[in-house]
Amino acid sequence: MLSVANLTKRFGGLAAVDAVSFEVTEGEILSVIGPNGAGKSTLFKLITSFEQPTEGRITFKGDDITNLAPYTVARKGIVRTFQENTIFKEMTILETVVLAHHQQCRVTIPGMIFRSAASCREEQGFTKSAIEILELLGMEGVAHERAGSLPHGHLRELGIAIALAARPVLLLLDEPFAGLNPDETRRGIEQVRRLRDTGMTVVLVEHDMAAVMTISDRIVVLNFGQMIADGTPEQIQQDEAVIEAYLGAADQELGL
Repeated sequence: MLSVANLTKRFGGLAAVDAVSFEVTEGEILSVIGPNGAGKSTLFKLITSFEQPTEGRITFKGDDITNLAPYTVARKGIVRTFQENTIFKEMTILETVVLAHHQQCRVTIPGMIFRSAASCREEQGFTKSAIEILELLGMEGVAHERAGSLPHGHLRELGIAIALAARPVLLLLDEPFAGLNPDETRRGIEQVRRLRDTGMTVVLVEHDMAAVMTISDRIVVLNFGQMIADGTPEQIQQDEAVIEAYLGAADQELGL
């Protein structure tokens, strides 16, 4: 589905991403891990065109998407979440997710102002879609609560719901389990698996190694901008370069 070839991003003399190449297969959950400063967030920005590569090529479903505008990449089906969600705090969860359908809006501004028949139909369709997204994530119980009143765990879920409103086929999740307690993490893992079961492909950056090893079909490991490993969770756990660079003493946390 996605191919990253020799992807490089330099900031002055620093190579934040250095000749990284890997592929994402349709229907898999792939995790990208590595120490702080390894280049994970920059890699996400490159894939979604929030940053332009210094070198290399990104291909999605056979089409070269390198250097396209971010909104064009999103319309092609690659959508990401962010570590911090920007929300309208006074809006309800349902209203927020309805608003997040703006990319599908086809009605003119006069049509919206004067509430044309087409505008009403479109709003009804977005509301129906938003309800389905919240039900998929198990959030229907908080649909009418204000976004600003949500606890951290539900804010993370709202970020995913906003991304789903753009109808992704490839969803990039930036640290979806950060700051969650064990119960919230288990719920998050179940949600990601549910998304994959609907036919979505998922790539995530995450520091919670227990969650990564539980959820991933494959793992890519970055260190100082370079890819040092690509394999199954079992292969990554036994890779000497990965253990030295990243896992190390965390083995006890993983139960190894």
